Amino acid sequence: MKFFLTLICLFGVTLWAQAGELQYPVSAIDTAMLKHANAVKRHEEIVFEVVALNRARYYHKYAITILNEKGDEHAQLIEHYDKLQSVVSIEGSLYDWMGNKIKSLKKSDIQDRSGTSSNNLADDDRVKVHHFYHRVYPYTVEYEVELKYNYTMFYPSWYPVDDEHVAVEYSSFTIKLPDSINFRYKAFNLPTEPVNTKDKSVKQYKWELKKFKPISLEYKSPHWYEVIPVLLMGPVQFQIEDYTGDMKTWQDFGQFVYRLKAGRDQLPDPIKQKVHQLADMAGSTQQKIEKLYSYMQENTRYISVQLGIGGWQPYDAAYVAEKKYGDCKALTNYMYSLLKEAGIKSYYTLVKAGSGNKFFQADFPSSQFNHVILCVPVGNDTTWLECTSQVMAPGYLGDFTDDRYALLIDEKGGKLVRTPKYHLAQNLQLRHINVQVDEAGNASIAVAATYKALQQDDLHGMIKALSGEKVKEYLNDKFNLPNYELLQYDYKEIKEAIPAIEENLKITAGKYASVSGKRLFIVPNVLSKSARKLSVDDTRKYDVVEYVEYRDLDSVEIKVPAGYQLESMPKDVQLQSKFGKYSSSIKFSNNTIVYYRQMEQYSGRFSAKVYNEYVSFFEQVYKADRTRVVLVKAE
Repeated sequence: MKFFLTLICLFGVTLWAQAGELQYPVSAIDTAMLKHANAVKRHEEIVFEVVALNRARYYHKYAITILNEKGDEHAQLIEHYDKLQSVVSIEGSLYDWMGNKIKSLKKSDIQDRSGTSSNNLADDDRVKVHHFYHRVYPYTVEYEVELKYNYTMFYPSWYPVDDEHVAVEYSSFTIKLPDSINFRYKAFNLPTEPVNTKDKSVKQYKWELKKFKPISLEYKSPHWYEVIPVLLMGPVQFQIEDYTGDMKTWQDFGQFVYRLKAGRDQLPDPIKQKVHQLADMAGSTQQKIEKLYSYMQENTRYISVQLGIGGWQPYDAAYVAEKKYGDCKALTNYMYSLLKEAGIKSYYTLVKAGSGNKFFQADFPSSQFNHVILCVPVGNDTTWLECTSQVMAPGYLGDFTDDRYALLIDEKGGKLVRTPKYHLAQNLQLRHINVQVDEAGNASIAVAATYKALQQDDLHGMIKALSGEKVKEYLNDKFNLPNYELLQYDYKEIKEAIPAIEENLKITAGKYASVSGKRLFIVPNVLSKSARKLSVDDTRKYDVVEYVEYRDLDSVEIKVPAGYQLESMPKDVQLQSKFGKYSSSIKFSNNTIVYYRQMEQYSGRFSAKVYNEYVSFFEQVYKADRTRVVLVKAE
């Protein structure tokens, strides 16, 4: 970077003198925009024009200067297209740091790939991809793209800041619509209101962002879209293929979704008979749900089918019954149909899925969803079903869809609700460890643990997805122990609404205890040492966000060789803060160290002003987890 700034100083005057001949000279970038930047967006213009209720155009021209190899990903062009959206044209150019054009994009340079993922049976998603693969820094790429939309269900959102460490010199977003078509928008972190103009029967709104310096997210920051400028757009009336809808309210949008699935719940007669065979003899409604959910899991598999309106409309229940596969929409609709045949009401439910993917604007009705699950009211309780999983416990969602907004769909329309949040008392780790230490400090370790709710998610995924050999390979690299070997492992799954996994391990650990002369040094926290070591930051900008709360309870018994006496032992630790609670205690008698540890982490959003208190709490936990007992051999 120092060399780069020197070049600017030496050649800046000359470059400006040739400004009429050059494009995007790096010398023209304000040096304040370069600090902590990997790339600088020089100029961007986006124009979205709604031509009619079923047609729109999208124009995007931008230039971005890549300062180093960390910025290279921003030089790649990726444009998706399918039956509903087509690429009209793509143009591009590559410039060196002085602003001289090195290369123009040729049509033959653009790769055209399938956008179909490995778990898709069929879709019409394709992607245009291009990268100049230039490696002489800094350099600039410019792209100009025009797309044609054959629908208006989705209006593009504007996220002018592409990523951390990307500065923006200038970006604008313009929407044009006929007078007869209305739209909605929600903007936040934008410095100015849009400029509103009208030309004959077309209205126009334009937003601009100038001189936005690069930002860096901090540890446990809020969601990215909460800290950058964002403009969300949404239609009022819209059309996709032959279907029209309204998005003024969540109820309106739900009515559209209900129309897409209406009449698609008819089951073949053999499946109806199977439903009654399973459900009629079951005792309670909950037992019926569980039997039918298990039947669905055992007789279907998830595979995506995304063709045109199929991205929103489920295949009918008879199709799933025959083919024994479907995407989230089709499988959820199939489960809905099974329950309906058994006389049990349920709700087809849209949700924005993804671990930590909880950025959602509840006051802005729009298509913010990417997944479908099923909600089944049972008396005063609710059973949620993830219909794409063949192994998940009935009633459990996991971190893929927990604790977020979802849209229940019925004949009246849509109703916004929240999925369950798993709390401190549910997200448990209960672990008991027995350790036998020999004279050389080597240890034989037996672990018996139970993990519940979100604490069992990763283990559940591991034992369901990996072979026994791969499980052992993973476990042999998991624990913070010197020179250990896993001798034996066993897992037992408990399928309940709050699922659990019971774990039993046998481990040998060489030099677990340090031996020095007559002394034996032992860290009694065998497997639960906190790895969170943070630095004080007096310039913290963003709030601290903890989405998950949990409780760990550990008890450890360490048997040492006969003849050792206690020389020193850490005092009991009691920590209490707004971020969590921690306690540990150690006792020694009859050649046995007994260690207890409890750690609770609270969820919540905490002001940046208390970040150093957060650091202090976890620093104390980190130190307490590493305290040692010193034993000395009696004469």
